[in-house]
Amino acid sequence: PCALEYLRAMLGLSRRLPVQRLSQAVRSHAVADLAAGRLATATQRTPAFSQSAKRFASAAASKVVKTLQSEIKHEEEQYEQAKEIKGFLSKSDFKLSDTDGDVNMMLQRDIGDKVVKIEWQLTSPFDPTADMEGDQEGYQHEATDFCITVENKSGTAGLSFYCSTQTGEDHRYVIGNVKAFASAEEKESISGYNGPEFEDIDEKLQESFDEYLGEVGMSNTVCDFIDAMALDKEQREYIRWLNSTLKFMES
Repeated sequence: PCALEYLRAMLGLSRRLPVQRLSQAVRSHAVADLAAGRLATATQRTPAFSQSAKRFASAAASKVVKTLQSEIKHEEEQYEQAKEIKGFLSKSDFKLSDTDGDVNMMLQRDIGDKVVKIEWQLTSPFDPTADMEGDQEGYQHEATDFCITVENKSGTAGLSFYCSTQTGEDHRYVIGNVKAFASAEEKESISGYNGPEFEDIDEKLQESFDEYLGEVGMSNTVCDFIDAMALDKEQREYIRWLNSTLKFMES
């Protein structure tokens, strides 16, 4: 009884409160006190943890920023656009589409009621397997895959020639396949028939297609431009990536 009276006095409870309800009240107060104690402990610890994390992030970020700044300086000093690029654009009937952040590029021109598009992507100047083969100097870029599409102005019918540049002074590109499409959906279909292997078709047809591509503007000069732009684009996008990363790390 004395113990019960003491608890009632401590909790400010009525003498008429039954023992069962008294026990529940004691437990409720105990849980509340425990929760309050944990919250207070967590509140006390949080600032120390945050300050520690902040110090770590600042030190790491500072190191990244310095490295990025050094790399940007080096790359910008080394970068120089190939003469083939400026010379081609100043004389060609093709118009270049090149958007920052997009790996794709395109040359386009109109010929009568047809539209000619030459599309390709940036490419790395280094061969990832070069060191495995004992070549410490890597390799110079030798080929760029590209696609020549000749279509009507609505884009609902045409031919797509899947090609690749090659080294040499005679014929600077080879044709892999020739795809014919009769609708925009067929043109974009990833499961559509890409046509026969070019070397498997009749030789006279091969010669005729070669002449046709020459008439719509395909030439060794265009191949030189494609190769040069593929490398130039990769370098410019790398420098842009460095600057974007630096801007974020400094924010």
